Amino acid sequence: MVEARGVSRRFGARVALADVSLVVDEGEIVALLGPNGAGKTTLVRVLTGLVKPDDGSARVLGIDTWDCPRELRARMGLVPSGDRSLYLRISGLENLVFFGRLHGLSRREATARAWELLELVGLMEAARVRSGFYSHGMQKRLSIARAFLTEPSVLLIDEATHDLDPEAAAAMRELVRGLADRGAAVVWATQRIEEIRGFADRVTLLRTGEVAFSGSVSDLIAVAVPRRYVLRLRNGRAAGRELEPALRDAIGRRATIAAVEDGDAEHYLLHLAADAVLGDVLASLTAADVDVVACREERSEIESAYLNLAGGGE
Repeated sequence: MVEARGVSRRFGARVALADVSLVVDEGEIVALLGPNGAGKTTLVRVLTGLVKPDDGSARVLGIDTWDCPRELRARMGLVPSGDRSLYLRISGLENLVFFGRLHGLSRREATARAWELLELVGLMEAARVRSGFYSHGMQKRLSIARAFLTEPSVLLIDEATHDLDPEAAAAMRELVRGLADRGAAVVWATQRIEEIRGFADRVTLLRTGEVAFSGSVSDLIAVAVPRRYVLRLRNGRAAGRELEPALRDAIGRRATIAAVEDGDAEHYLLHLAADAVLGDVLASLTAADVDVVACREERSEIESAYLNLAGGGE
């Protein structure tokens, strides 16, 4: 339903996309990850027909996006990264009715659909308020409602949850998941790494305009190489930073360790050397009469994988 093949796009001397390919099937959510400047927004704009690729091709529902006819646009929903595509001098309700009319709905149909969507995104009480007075989060919810106006077959979303609180973000993901379950193909561009777990079916990660990874979420997690851990230690002797010299002597050059003050327990950040094994380091601490109460990765597996692939390093 969505297909990009070898897409490249340059803006002057800057390469925004370089030989990028992406395929999204019916009922599938593909997360598009990457840091700022990686090319996510440019790819979304190519898929909507707003930007023409210099090389390669982009097709939605079998139609070249640059030749995008009105009939195709009515079957596509777009949630842009900014809020400048709304008319800020009219109300949220009037915005939705206006865009519904552009898609060919009658005024009665557009108004009924607008009220239905305002309720879905939690904007009923602000329906008649000028959207210019909306918070960024409210404007984002209005953009999501607009994208749902025609029950689109393809949904393209750029940072949908950036300005939303966790509860509202979860509600938006539920709406999108429901649309995908009804057969829509979804491209979900985001920097909120953790939200793709249990939500996205596949992931494409961009780095400086190129595809650094493409596969399932579980395959992405497999890329993670955790090296940083948070330890909770007790030894019944010296407390706080006075214990650090003894810890450093115990682990040697296999890791670095530093105290993190946190209440009545001893929390430490352990950073393993490249060739070190976590079990060996913990065994050395135990041999030095230090009780390892708890141990966890400092970052989630997805975040670690993201940083490895996106070049974030430490």
